[in-house]
Amino acid sequence: MLILKLRKNYKKIIEKVIKSIKTGKVIVCPTDTVYGLLADATNKKAVEKIFKIKKRPFQKPIPIFVKDIKMVKKIAKIDKKQEEFLKKVWPGKVTIVLKPKKELPRGIGKPNKEIGLRIPNYKIINRLLKLCNCPLTGTSANISGRPASTKIKEVLKQFENQKIQPDLVIDAGNLPESKPSIIIDLTKTLPKILRK
Repeated sequence: MLILKLRKNYKKIIEKVIKSIKTGKVIVCPTDTVYGLLADATNKKAVEKIFKIKKRPFQKPIPIFVKDIKMVKKIAKIDKKQEEFLKKVWPGKVTIVLKPKKELPRGIGKPNKEIGLRIPNYKIINRLLKLCNCPLTGTSANISGRPASTKIKEVLKQFENQKIQPDLVIDAGNLPESKPSIIIDLTKTLPKILRK
């Protein structure tokens, strides 16, 4: 686990992270909510590694970060009304569940049923999404069943003695206190809040 402290070396770190993502690596990265595990959501091996790191069953799908509505339209089915709603809540701490258009690697959404997507409001992630030009996994950096965290030491402690670890950690220090994103299901006739 290579740890990079994010200080004034922002540009260099972004370059290193993009290279890592493009070669299928898993990154611990700060987000607008908690520390997250990022990888190319279209890379089967990278997604599988996230599930191994988190010790999470594949039946519990993980959401993805997308850069814009255009990217959403490539991945999910979306009508005009849903698009209007997305424009009101994004970018931000709201994950939206939609019906997928195409199949992504196992563990990203429920095949043919639903997929969770979000445009975050966070400089680093938005930059990575733009430069990688692919959806990124948007799951919290923790072992399944343990709490998600905004504190870097807590995140590192969860992974330090594990056999399978993230490849790279962006240490941005402790993040402002925050909860994981709200989840809203738009696959039904009426929107349904799944997590407040």
